[in-house]
Amino acid sequence: MTTLSAEPRNCSVARTLEIVGEKWALLALREVFLGNRRFDEMVRKTGAPRDTLTARLKTLVAAGVLERRPVSEHPPRFEYRLTQSGLDLYPVIVSLMEWGDRYLTNGSAPPMELTHHCGHRLGAVTVCSSCGEVVLARDVRPTPLRATP
Repeated sequence: MTTLSAEPRNCSVARTLEIVGEKWALLALREVFLGNRRFDEMVRKTGAPRDTLTARLKTLVAAGVLERRPVSEHPPRFEYRLTQSGLDLYPVIVSLMEWGDRYLTNGSAPPMELTHHCGHRLGAVTVCSSCGEVVLARDVRPTPLRATP
């Protein structure tokens, strides 16, 4: 009898979800993208339990997604700023927002709209970096890379 291996797939999505795949982590990132960088603002805007948000922010800082910066000494206050890897998550947040606006509003207007500096509504679009075409899932094929010795 053959036994299937329980070895997990080597997957970039799984590694990413270890850091940002929890609800409060994504909502904390949303708040920082929207300009709410202080802990109390994030608690108020997300509804996250304080201890849970503290843990998620520590994870995001340890992973290099956010930086914790002092803004005053007396009393000690800090704010969270996006690093380059945090800024690179912006398309993920916009895509999640757009998906929710499309499928979870029950016919109501979305709660907010993102506007580009050109004045037009911003939408999440994936394009090929070589040819510039819009990418659809059916147009993509996964190509495993061989490990080099």
